[in-house]
Amino acid sequence: MSSSSVRETSLPSIKNAPVVGLAEGNGSFSNYHLAALVLIVPYVVKSFLPLINRGGWYTYWFIALLTGVPTTIAYWALMSNYGPRKNEKVILPGKDIEEYITINDPELKKTYSGKNKIPMQVFHDAYFEGKIDVKGDMLEILEQRHDWAKFSFTPELFRYVFMNFIPEVIVHSQSQDEEQVRDHYDRGDDFYSWFLGPRMIYTSGVVCSPDTFESLETIQDNKLAIVCNKLDLKPTDKLLDVGCGWGTLVAYAAKNFGCDVTGVTLGKNQAKFGTERIASNGVPADKARILCCDYREIPHGQGIYDKIVSLEMAEHVGIRRYGAFLSQMYELLHDDGIFVLQVAGFRPGWQFEDLIWGLFMNKYVFPGADASASLGWVVGKLEQANFEIKSIDVLGVHYSATLWRWYLNWLSNKDAILAKYGDRWFRIWSYFLASATIASRQGSASVFQITMHKNLNAYHRMLGAYNHGGILVKPAKEPELIL
Repeated sequence: MSSSSVRETSLPSIKNAPVVGLAEGNGSFSNYHLAALVLIVPYVVKSFLPLINRGGWYTYWFIALLTGVPTTIAYWALMSNYGPRKNEKVILPGKDIEEYITINDPELKKTYSGKNKIPMQVFHDAYFEGKIDVKGDMLEILEQRHDWAKFSFTPELFRYVFMNFIPEVIVHSQSQDEEQVRDHYDRGDDFYSWFLGPRMIYTSGVVCSPDTFESLETIQDNKLAIVCNKLDLKPTDKLLDVGCGWGTLVAYAAKNFGCDVTGVTLGKNQAKFGTERIASNGVPADKARILCCDYREIPHGQGIYDKIVSLEMAEHVGIRRYGAFLSQMYELLHDDGIFVLQVAGFRPGWQFEDLIWGLFMNKYVFPGADASASLGWVVGKLEQANFEIKSIDVLGVHYSATLWRWYLNWLSNKDAILAKYGDRWFRIWSYFLASATIASRQGSASVFQITMHKNLNAYHRMLGAYNHGGILVKPAKEPELIL
């Protein structure tokens, strides 16, 4: 395979894609076309059906109500199946799907063979159930996904969107969040340790040396140092960590900077683990603590905390409650305080594979995390809440590097995972970590680390210039001055 304009990389820090892994997918979609169809279809139906064609506007809108959802489904299905790739710069090998996967289920085998590509949702659901196996390493097979899979909307995806995803987005109650989070994070600390490693940090690390392979522990330590530097922590500070996970940042900040730290998590196992980690690091209980509660239950008060940090928790807040969450953070933050928000999101110029991958994540990995939006949307919400942005670092490729290391850890612990949790969980997380490594490397998903403060006249902005840097601020060589 060759391409005149698409090239591979060979950086030790990430999982480098082969040329076939750099192929673009189908992103053909237009809200204007869909809106036009939703309005035109009822007019056509009304014009040609006997009796109904005599009705007026009430009849038209009644038909529009009946045909709106079917029209939308048909449009999505049509465009996802037959829309062209964004470009053809990468030439696909055109191999039979049998070169990549083995279909064990007789019914599926009748439908998908040779050049007849399998929908990705059908593949991963069947793979989780053992009806399909991959020929080789999952990550390497997924790199070549465009040659054997198609990213079309299936009946099962439509069912999930209308029966599960949309209702959960609308409701997003406290009880729903509690049930989903505890079902996910209280599965077992050993389950998570088998890919997160000893740091037990379930958020993106930061690569500081792209030309070397930094360990998972190193890139997580890089992230902890960077976040604390952006927070400009002082011994007199009171720090709030919203969605603190297993409490590693809580212990790190209290141990290294002497500040008073409160972590908040819904996970019972996480709260217990974090409390023990604080104690084992010699941090007194009156300097750091973990509260096992919903973020809505954080004690209210004006300016209680000098600094607030939230690393990849806001996605779980939900779109409906995002503004209320940010207003709560604004209230809790001191007028001279700093807020560091690290949040995962998707690119606005999406492709259908992005959307289908996002629905997989919502169903199997992070239920309720529907506020994974674009950077522009997040910044808009922050500014509406009256925060002023100080800096933004986009960490998508760093997340890919993190996920690759998690994937390698997961595979290395296969025997223990199978013995404790079984084949299905091993397969789900293998697919998740492999597909997420690709998605965050190619820009389908990303992570945004945003530093901000209250947008007040009295905020002393120049004092923030001492640490107004991103993740890498050292120049490659000493610059020459302009004379």
